[in-house]
Amino acid sequence: MLIQNIVGQKESLAFLLSLAGKDRLPHALLLLGPEGSGKLAIAMLLAQYMLCENPSEEGPCHACNSCHKSEKYIHPDLHFVFPVIGTNVTSDQFLSQWRTALEDNPYMNVNQWLQLIGAENKQGNINKMECSRIIQKLSLKTYESSKKIMIIWLPEYLAKEGNRLLKIIEEPPEGTHFILVAENQELILNTILSRCQLVRIHPLSDQDIEEGIRARFPERAEEAPAVARLAHGNFNEALSLMASKINDHSVRFLEWMRKCYKGNAVELVKWTDGFAGLGRENQKHFLRYALHFLREYLVLKMTGTAQVRMDEKELKTAQNLTKVLGFEQVSSIVALLDDAIYAVERNANPKILFLDSSVKLHKILKKQLTYTQQLVV
Repeated sequence: MLIQNIVGQKESLAFLLSLAGKDRLPHALLLLGPEGSGKLAIAMLLAQYMLCENPSEEGPCHACNSCHKSEKYIHPDLHFVFPVIGTNVTSDQFLSQWRTALEDNPYMNVNQWLQLIGAENKQGNINKMECSRIIQKLSLKTYESSKKIMIIWLPEYLAKEGNRLLKIIEEPPEGTHFILVAENQELILNTILSRCQLVRIHPLSDQDIEEGIRARFPERAEEAPAVARLAHGNFNEALSLMASKINDHSVRFLEWMRKCYKGNAVELVKWTDGFAGLGRENQKHFLRYALHFLREYLVLKMTGTAQVRMDEKELKTAQNLTKVLGFEQVSSIVALLDDAIYAVERNANPKILFLDSSVKLHKILKKQLTYTQQLVV
């Protein structure tokens, strides 16, 4: 993991590398941050730095034998644990897919990972056999380095099995470091939290995401501002948006709103048939874009300021909508879109789903404004 490949998070990186350089890094570290903030990438770089044969203040050397192995995720003293599927299955059985996934996208979310290993609708977990393997691995001597590093991605999936690791986390063998990478603090056992030093990783700024997109997609740099607005600090979402045609979502959403307002059944069926062929990921991005637009629309309607996260065309459309779209209607549309996202994620029939949603949206848009809403307008 090259330090220049990590998007933003300069302060967090500098702080952690400084602790590691002074040999003051706690033996149990918990990196806590939202999806797409880069905490897993940071954990990888930190592990590489700790295993590096010639580290400097700037980071690992990227030239020694240890760095080469760490960058390929095959260093024998670097261990990984992550959610898998099955009762007696451990992470070791999916290391090949894990390395490929990290190479492709260290900002991935758990759903992407579980689908990659064929989970379908099965729930991921970190089971008791995995916990036994952790204890067994860390009880052995190091192979090449003076340190052993155990990265546990999403310890939330340990559930109560985490109690099996309390002793080794509190009193690990000499030279052993735990790096836990988490998103939801409430799902982690308090007994584990109390044994770890917590470092919060904050969402990325729009500027960081723009720079990251431009660096990875120089030929599509003009799309970076729009992607950053929609990603809301999540670089994984930004990458996913770049894989779809983000500009189409804006045009398609406004077209859908117009057709639903008119309520022509033939046009709605034709639109639904075309939209159903876009694929599930594009459909989810479209719905998330719609939620983004409505979120910014509410800010515009409540404050009257044009300082919202919209481009010029979107802003003009939103300003026109303030005369006909009230708060209760927006609330109903948001609930409708949330339900649609839920259904798409569970493989609902897209033609039935979006035709039904179109009819409901038509009824919402045609609903008369209340007297209070008219006063606000």
